[in-house]
Parts: sequence; structure tokens; C-alpha cells
Amino acid sequence: MRYSLKQLAVFDAIADTGSVSQAADRLSLTQSATSMSLAQLEKMLGRPLFERQGKQMALSHWGVWLRPKAKRLLQDAQQIEMGFYEQHLLSGELKIGASQTPAEHLVPDLISVIDNDFPEMRISLQVRSTDSIIDGLLDYKYDLGIIEGRCDDHRINQETWCSDHLTVVAAAHHPFAQRDKVSLAQLEQARWVLREHGSGTRAIFDSSIHHLIADLDVWREYEHVPVLRSMVSNGQYLTCLPYLDVERFIESGQLVALNVPELKMERTLSFIWRADMAENPLVECVRREGLRMMKHKR
Repeated sequence: MRYSLKQLAVFDAIADTGSVSQAADRLSLTQSATSMSLAQLEKMLGRPLFERQGKQMALSHWGVWLRPKAKRLLQDAQQIEMGFYEQHLLSGELKIGASQTPAEHLVPDLISVIDNDFPEMRISLQVRSTDSIIDGLLDYKYDLGIIEGRCDDHRINQETWCSDHLTVVAAAHHPFAQRDKVSLAQLEQARWVLREHGSGTRAIFDSSIHHLIADLDVWREYEHVPVLRSMVSNGQYLTCLPYLDVERFIESGQLVALNVPELKMERTLSFIWRADMAENPLVECVRREGLRMMKHKR
């Protein structure tokens, strides 16, 4: 083996940041030492790992091939080091990307469980759309994703965490709020505010309604659920949101769940991770504790 872990760490940091200077800062190396390590690695492997685009570095075909393998080696090396220094193996940082509904209603409880039982673990959390989380996993920005709905990318593993459903809601003063049921023709006449394209909620809603209503009057699209709830509560709009996001507003009388017999919008919240990822005890721990948490809630 002619290459070193340091050279793989340099390669990995440049792949993550797209920049030699940023990689040097991350690794506490000089820029010249970082450039030299990469040059030595490329010379030994006999292949260019990056395509230089000015100061930006984009992975070459060979770099894309090497990246998951380098990640696994570096992760294994970290676990060996922690073991010999007698550190708890469930320590270190786990980067999670979660879509809005689980991030607001489920992930805080999960993090509290982890903090209590595994205090040496650090969890960083970013809230993004389902599409952004999938892209982030594939680009190594996250170790674990928590999404709404399905992911059909063969490069991603998926495990159901729990179930939820979407519901169409209106304000208590909306004309539809007093009806025992609402027809598809009435939905077609309504003015809608919805989640943006790329969100799991929007994907499920669109797939459920597109074959029932040809032309829905979508007035506004927003990323943030509180904006949609407020617009519906104070206006003449309809929206479709996860029940977890509207449950307490329905119970308080601010919003009314409309009965639309034709619409059945069950969905799952799932853990997702890269299929080629090496076994990661932190990921396994969070998945295990998440499933245990749901079992106790039932």
C-alpha cells in the first residue's frame, strides 16, 4: 500500500469542500502541504482524481469511484483509533438531514433520547426538503436522512420509521368547514396554498390528486409550514399538510379537517442512508433508538 491515510483524508476533504484551501483549513494543514498530498496520491494511483475548474475542484470519474471507498477506510481508521484510546465507540458527530415534519415533531425527542443515553455522541441537524436530503446524502453532506414518503434511488437504503397521513384543512370560517364532506368539484373551485415542489408532502399530494382533478388553482407555494397554516387560518385558502403539522390547530378549532372521501393520503416517515456506506455504529444507534421510541409511543 503506497498511499497513506493522510492522503486519503486530503482527497476526502477536497471532495467535500471543492477547494484545496478550504480542505487545508479543515485539516489544519498548509495549502502547499494539502496540494502536495493530493499530487502524490494522484501520481501513485496513476489517475487524475479531480478536474480543475479555476480554484474549484470537481471530482473526475476516478474520483467518484474512489470517494465511497476512501470514506470507509477513514471511518474504520477513526473507530480503531477511538478503540485504542479507550473512548466510547458511540462517540463523535453524526450529520442528519431531516424534512420539516419529522424535524419539528419527532427528531427533538429522538435527540433527547440520544443525549441521555449516549452523551458522547453529537448530532448536527439540518432541515431540508426530501429531494435536498437525498442529494445531500449522495454528496456526503449527511450521514443519515429522515424523509417523508419514498426514495426510489437504488443508491439509497430506506427503512420505515413510522406512519402518518396528509389531510386537507381550511379555516373554521371557510364555507367548506361546515360541510359533512367536500366534493372534488368543490376542491377544484377552491384557492390553494401548498408546499413547494421537491417536498415529500407536495409529492404525495400531487400523486394523489392529479388523476382526480385536472387543474387545481394553486395560488401560492411556500417552504415553511407555519406560513401555510397562518394563511389558511386567516384567509379563504385550502392547504394539504401532514396531520402531525395541523393536529393541535384542529383540536383548538383554528383549522378544520375536510372530509374528502376520494383522497387517501397515507405515507411513511423513513430513515435513509447511502447503500455503499460502511457500517456506521452512530447511524445504527439512531435508527435503533428511533424505532424503540416509536414502539413505546404506541
